[in-house]
Amino acid sequence: MSATLIAGLARTAAPQTALRRFLALDAVVTGANGLAYAAFSAPTGRLLGIGPATLFELGLFLTAYAAGVGWLASRRRPPVFGVKLVIEANCAWAVLSLVSLFLWDAPTAAGLAWIPAQALTVAGFALLQQLSLRAAVASGTR
Repeated sequence: MSATLIAGLARTAAPQTALRRFLALDAVVTGANGLAYAAFSAPTGRLLGIGPATLFELGLFLTAYAAGVGWLASRRRPPVFGVKLVIEANCAWAVLSLVSLFLWDAPTAAGLAWIPAQALTVAGFALLQQLSLRAAVASGTR
């Protein structure tokens, strides 16, 4: 994700709009990732060094999670509690992804690159969502 894209998404006078945009971007990226994991679990598992059954289940989970995040993004004013849950879930995902490198998975070289990259992406979503939520609350639009 480029800094230009992030700046473009954040550029708005309404903090609520930035929050909705970052939730929507999270939903799209997570949903695409989940669908790819579920639909191509065997070849992706071989590429990353992750068991196909695990990848398939993660794919289903991510697809459902993305639908929930997408629902929040579709609200004119996403509920603070729901947004906080997304932020916390994204933080947990990022940490558990990195922990999995040492405890559960035997990733390939591609997996050693992909897993931290997606963890950083998810952590970035959490940060952008937290900053946007804070701005929305501070502006009184919450």
